[in-house]
Amino acid sequence: MTTNNDYRSPLILVTGGGGYVGSHTVLALQQAGFQVLILDSLERGHRDLVEAVLKTELIVGDIGDRPLLDWIFQTYPVTAVMHFAAYIEVGESVRYPDRFYQNNVHGALTLLQAMVAAKIPYFVFSSTAAVYGLPPEVPIQETCPCAPMNPYGRSKWMVEQMVGDLGSAYGLKSVIFRYFNAAGADPHSRLGEDHHPETHLIPLVLQAAMGRRPHVVIYGTDYPTADGTCIRDYIHVVDLAQAHVLGLKYLLSGGDSEVFNLGNGQGFSVRQIIETAQRVTRCSIPVLEGDRREGDPAVLIANSDRARRVLGWQPQYPDIEQIIQHAWLWHQHRHGSARAEE
Repeated sequence: MTTNNDYRSPLILVTGGGGYVGSHTVLALQQAGFQVLILDSLERGHRDLVEAVLKTELIVGDIGDRPLLDWIFQTYPVTAVMHFAAYIEVGESVRYPDRFYQNNVHGALTLLQAMVAAKIPYFVFSSTAAVYGLPPEVPIQETCPCAPMNPYGRSKWMVEQMVGDLGSAYGLKSVIFRYFNAAGADPHSRLGEDHHPETHLIPLVLQAAMGRRPHVVIYGTDYPTADGTCIRDYIHVVDLAQAHVLGLKYLLSGGDSEVFNLGNGQGFSVRQIIETAQRVTRCSIPVLEGDRREGDPAVLIANSDRARRVLGWQPQYPDIEQIIQHAWLWHQHRHGSARAEE
């Protein structure tokens, strides 16, 4: 058993540290000199990546398990918590809203209550641009009204409000990050995106390039955009991870609670993503055109000036071709060469 005396730098508890953004953030924390303890149920996280790449202590358990949380905070000298352990698939949230409220809302509340009881003062929360719903203006600023359109977005918005209320009542300091479209992978292919099932556009396109799925579906070709398809803001996952490290340092240095958008500030259409992926992979990507999905805005682009100004954050990988190149290298590393069989 590791003892408190073994820690020479702040220990950060990362929930969902075996997942996509969580694992990249663990790596960034380690590179910044922090020590990390991961709590992950492994329902959707990857034990092999934690053990082979991150090589840090993993506790397998659920954020809704209050006795486990109390034991963790009594046993380990946790300085701050970064929370990534949420369900994220919008369609699933519509089919099974109760699961999302149970895990994303009740689980987060249980975690926050355990933190307050243990006097853990700092909380960094992985939220989403889905809290904005159909924004009245683009680029979207943090002051834009929140009107989420699905249970996933509502669950994240509820947690944001809980974090604010617990901050007012108990002095909890927090940084909330509203992501736009996380994409890419570790440039050295140590970590990357591997959801089951996959729902994000770039990995779906790359799976089609590898022959691991028959085609990519474009949902809606009649939007008021240059090529008729939706436009989204794609941010490299490594840049997301670096923002979390900066957010943590901001809190540790005495910063007040804040909310930040994280995006590149530029948008790319679905067709542009597919065309770029074809150039990167040098593979043909079969496409089917489908109907619009209900609630999909035509354009979502972030204004991330606040994160740049307050945290000194500067994306290192804003180029969409490089984002897709890193994702492509990861998918080949994880699943084999192009046109591989299932």
